[in-house]
Amino acid sequence: MTTPTSRRAVLAVAAGTAALAGCGSSDDKKSGTPSGTATSPPVAFAPHTPGQHSASPQGDVLAKTSDIPVGGGTVFAARKVVVTQPEAGSFKAFSAICTHQGCTVKDVSDGTINCPCHGSKYRVADGSVAAGPAPRPLPAERITVENGSIRLA
Repeated sequence: MTTPTSRRAVLAVAAGTAALAGCGSSDDKKSGTPSGTATSPPVAFAPHTPGQHSASPQGDVLAKTSDIPVGGGTVFAARKVVVTQPEAGSFKAFSAICTHQGCTVKDVSDGTINCPCHGSKYRVADGSVAAGPAPRPLPAERITVENGSIRLA
């Protein structure tokens, strides 16, 4: 009796095959590869862990510290992060993806980060659930605050 192959196993093999197909010598002309033969570039796969974002090598500035209101925050939808300032000089960052059904939170007001889809609210101080249906807090994001600038770490 044979065991059915899982979808994950098939995808892993396909990814490995795609990555190997891109391997080749930069000296293909000398190795006999006909000119005009297309080769696939190497494929790099990096797993995404919720609550982690990759900053660009330059560490793009998200905002100036003066742009984040005390007791409030700002949603950076394109970067999928929300930055808050629960107390003067204290900055926090969280994923902007609601833990209920994956909507992007819309705004920060009255001390909460608010999701427009089903009304979930999260506290600006720690990302914990203030009102459901969200099942768990927003994952924390790493930021650096230096010289009046806030960057994803």
